[in-house]
Amino acid sequence: MPDPDQFNTVKACVFDAYGTLFDVHSAVARHRHRIGAEADAVSALWRRKQLEYTWLRSLMQRHADFQTITEQALDHALSVHQLPDASLRRDLLSAYGSLDCYPEVPAVLAALREAGLRTAILSNGSPDMLAAAVDSAGLGDHLDAVLSIESVGVFKPDPRSYRLALDRLGLSARQVLFHSSNGWDVAGAATFGFHVAWINRFAAPRECLPGEPDVELQSLEPVPGLLGRG
Repeated sequence: MPDPDQFNTVKACVFDAYGTLFDVHSAVARHRHRIGAEADAVSALWRRKQLEYTWLRSLMQRHADFQTITEQALDHALSVHQLPDASLRRDLLSAYGSLDCYPEVPAVLAALREAGLRTAILSNGSPDMLAAAVDSAGLGDHLDAVLSIESVGVFKPDPRSYRLALDRLGLSARQVLFHSSNGWDVAGAATFGFHVAWINRFAAPRECLPGEPDVELQSLEPVPGLLGRG
């Protein structure tokens, strides 16, 4: 575990939402019995296309909000796996609006707030999606801000998306510890200048990109102790 003094400038903890606070595969898991043996493959493809479409639309300068991208990515996954059931599509999208949060999340956010640190979400998610997820998980009282990239119209890892946190919180990059489970997001945030914790829940290999995390963790549970606030 790194020396807590490494993070003695940190005044705020900022979190990616999808995959970091919320389990992106919990939507498909709720309907596994309807999908069958291909459920995990459907969920993985849905997630992969969701991310790819954010990057491709940013490069094409053809922005669409994350709700639209989520729907289009699901349509692709269902088409690939030959699942044309309109009711299944509707129910999966509904489930995505109330994803399960990881079990440690509420207690970690509460501990950070009690220790005097500010907390925020910074996500590609559209404002309505994020509001629904936060409300469903009961996290609203543990957050100072919920920030969507929609206010700048470009997805992470564009630097303009990360700057939203600094502008909203009135801090410098080195006063923020950013948390993400996504290796590409870790690289983008570290390159931007944040302190970064990689929440590597599934032991993924590091991306071959610029920007290294300050610390790699298996969950968010150690974060308050890491900051000397546990």
